[in-house]
Amino acid sequence: MTKIACLISGGVDSAVAVHLLKEAGHTPDLFYIKIGSGPEGEWDCSAEEDWEMATAVARKYGCHLELIDLQKEYWERVVGYIVDRLRRGLTPNSDVMCNRYIKFGCFDERAGNLYDRIATGHYARTEVDENGLTWLCTSPDAVKDQTDFLAQLDGFALKKAMFPIGALEKDEVRRIAEENHLAPARRKDSQGICFLGKLRFSDLARKYLGEQEGIVVERETGNVIGKHKGYWFYTIGQRKGLGFGGGPWYVVGKDIKRNIIYISRGFQTQAAYSSDFSIAEPNFLTMNPFEANAEYEITLKVRHTPEFTPATIKRLGERYHLHTAEPLQGIAPGQFAVLYDKDHHRCYGSGEIC
Repeated sequence: MTKIACLISGGVDSAVAVHLLKEAGHTPDLFYIKIGSGPEGEWDCSAEEDWEMATAVARKYGCHLELIDLQKEYWERVVGYIVDRLRRGLTPNSDVMCNRYIKFGCFDERAGNLYDRIATGHYARTEVDENGLTWLCTSPDAVKDQTDFLAQLDGFALKKAMFPIGALEKDEVRRIAEENHLAPARRKDSQGICFLGKLRFSDLARKYLGEQEGIVVERETGNVIGKHKGYWFYTIGQRKGLGFGGGPWYVVGKDIKRNIIYISRGFQTQAAYSSDFSIAEPNFLTMNPFEANAEYEITLKVRHTPEFTPATIKRLGERYHLHTAEPLQGIAPGQFAVLYDKDHHRCYGSGEIC
């Protein structure tokens, strides 16, 4: 019998994952990963309701439930990564690193290594090809697809991963939860930085990087438009929260050494768009399908959206040059470019934009 560990969050997706595993004849052991508040208790993110929901699901299906406290690891690895990227003027993606380091990293070291498979409530699928290779594949629900958040896993983690709801759309998941009277059936989906709930990047940046006044400059004219409190509060492509009249304004550049933010005005401002960029040393989930100096047709994402952008990729040494069929708005260094086949079925992996 395959030994399965299932990560449960207290939400509807992981609850339905447990239900489907039971229907398939498995009784998984359930694990709730606790992150909680900050390393010194300065943020009180109560997980009581999540734990109650997880407990109700475990009781319903006769599953063992265990709490795994990974707060220290989360704040060292994921929050440390966020702060480092903000300090360097880059755009971090905490959900990607949470999956890599916590759900399929530290958890496996702590408990998952005792199991044959690790199941989660992600909207993604895996398939094994004729050569026995395991590939990460997209969900039929384009809006909920989470392959972009899983594209930094290593091959071993991918082979162990199970995604019981991966072939379903969100409406079907809700329907299954309601028909089977699962406790989280009508809970809203969580928002925010992975486990940190309502905590915002700006709060995190202010806590660890403080404030430092600088100027905001219009890229085209060189005119000083206003002031800001630190380049780490802004990301390339940002439009909301700038607070300047006569817009819309977009952040189109940052001078880290001089603490200057560059902005451009207008919905169609050319400075906010680009078709060409590079990634260095991407993480390939299964294998690297790109030979040196050859050009390939692919699709990609540079942010979590339902759309896949047609593009070409060319491997030049350790860098990979990407050219999109249409210009993309807000391509930011530090973001992950997620690479898919041209039919956006298989996810090859991802790499940070240089």
